[in-house]
Amino acid sequence: MEVYMNLRKIGNNVLLAMCDAEILGKTLRKGKIVFHVKEEFYKGTKVSIEEAMAMIENSTTVNMIGKNVVQKAIEKGHVHPEAVINIEGIPHAQIVKL
Repeated sequence: MEVYMNLRKIGNNVLLAMCDAEILGKTLRKGKIVFHVKEEFYKGTKVSIEEAMAMIENSTTVNMIGKNVVQKAIEKGHVHPEAVINIEGIPHAQIVKL
């Protein structure tokens, strides 16, 4: 399973954005929410889902969207299932380490 992962260092923070490969570039809608899975934000390196999960440890902020990446983050204990929102049936989660 491959996903897109984009890692950015911003000052002392490390931002990790990841998405399932098949939803890159899509626009999702739910009520007033319009969520763009933008290439500029999510498209970085195409990696295995395990490789992307390993990068969570070194990141201060993580933004993820997609059934596969969010499910794997839940399985690994990075995300609580109740912290996930669904936009047009696609799960989205964020992690912020203070």
